Amino acid sequence: MFLRRKKRLEVDLGELEKDEKELLSSFLHSTLNVNVALSGNKASVDSEQLSLEELKRLVNKFVYHKNLNRKYWVALEGGVVKINKFERAKKAEKRKKEATQPSTIRHGW
Repeated sequence: MFLRRKKRLEVDLGELEKDEKELLSSFLHSTLNVNVALSGNKASVDSEQLSLEELKRLVNKFVYHKNLNRKYWVALEGGVVKINKFERAKKAEKRKKEATQPSTIRHGW
């Protein structure tokens, strides 16, 4: 009888908040019924049948359902599912700096 060795898949959590990391861990555990271990900015998923693409899909589903897709995006990089944070748009910062001053003209009415 052959014993199948469980694959250890990695998720790089990037700049997720601590409570979001724990929510992702519990989501993966409840959805996949596998062990999920958090260590720093990484989560390890032990599974026999799960593929890397399926794990990416589930992490993306979590980001979407928690309404985090405006701040984060999910990518598959070198055998690791990585959660990346969007960079702020420089146009918005530029508009704030160039705000026009209010008019100081006195009206006579």
